[in-house]
Amino acid sequence: MSKETMDWLNDKTLIGFTDQRGNAWHYRIELQGLESNHYEGPVPIDDVLRRLFNFEVRDQAIYVLTDQGYVEIPGRKAMVTSDTEDVLGIFKGGYQGHQYQEWLLENVAIVLDDTDELGIGSAGLLRNRAQAWVSIEVPENVVTPEGVEFRPNLLACTSFDGSLATTYKRVNTRVVCDNTAEAARSEEGQQFKTKHTKNSGFRIQSARDALQIVHTMSDDFAAEIKHLCEWKVSDAEFAAHLAIMIPEPDEDAAQSAHTKFDNKRGEIVSLYNYDLRVAPWKGTAFGVAQAYNTWQHHYAVVRKGVPRAVRNMENTLNGKMGNMDAQVLEVLRTVSV
Repeated sequence: MSKETMDWLNDKTLIGFTDQRGNAWHYRIELQGLESNHYEGPVPIDDVLRRLFNFEVRDQAIYVLTDQGYVEIPGRKAMVTSDTEDVLGIFKGGYQGHQYQEWLLENVAIVLDDTDELGIGSAGLLRNRAQAWVSIEVPENVVTPEGVEFRPNLLACTSFDGSLATTYKRVNTRVVCDNTAEAARSEEGQQFKTKHTKNSGFRIQSARDALQIVHTMSDDFAAEIKHLCEWKVSDAEFAAHLAIMIPEPDEDAAQSAHTKFDNKRGEIVSLYNYDLRVAPWKGTAFGVAQAYNTWQHHYAVVRKGVPRAVRNMENTLNGKMGNMDAQVLEVLRTVSV
């Protein structure tokens, strides 16, 4: 069972700039005994340190009990929290943990250099504190001439369970539906990754070069939206795209497969034609991409015990969401006349 209950989401995630983006869907004002995790402006760094990153993760030797007593397992170590002694992961001796405070706050500040116009938009812990992220955002939403409102942000994340390399990536959030989208074209310079090894020292110039600094994201994403809105998609092309992305199962397939097919295709078509988060851009590549992205965020089946907000954030952190966005556009290119 996931530890990310509603109480967890309202305590171990901090949401900023609510005067621009509104409250998170999991916000519960009636929760008693919990300090509010929503902020009208940026999330204060002191609150991130006090409420989230108020512990370290330490190396600890691993022992096994034998007839001769406890014997240390060579070449293996556990990553253990300093406050509760929870074991977050077990690794080979060469693994190097990246402390949240250093890698998600201090190093991000160095990359951005000028933080006067930027602030923490969100921060949180997942998987019993084995994953963490911080997003750095501009104060104001950006609205393109095509009517698309978004918030550019630098998303920094890492883990102590082996699920994530330490990653800094440029992403954008559609404000109207809280969907996170990476740059549609996976060009070089969209993210910086470093593995958890002894030689994974922070290379500031490499990170800056890779990210091209958060201030350039608004223009880059606005140009991408313009390109996608000018890319016209006919009804026939949309139908051909559906046939590739959501292929019809064989006639002898199980009934559950046919039901899944009917539901997913019906939901995508309904979003594309009628949903206010998508339909205004029907007939364009942006509308197609938005239909699939919205479906993935709000309709895709979530494994039992995992809140949808957690699944969406994990998909953003591990790159699954960005890969899906890229796949949608790549298939669209193949069916465009």
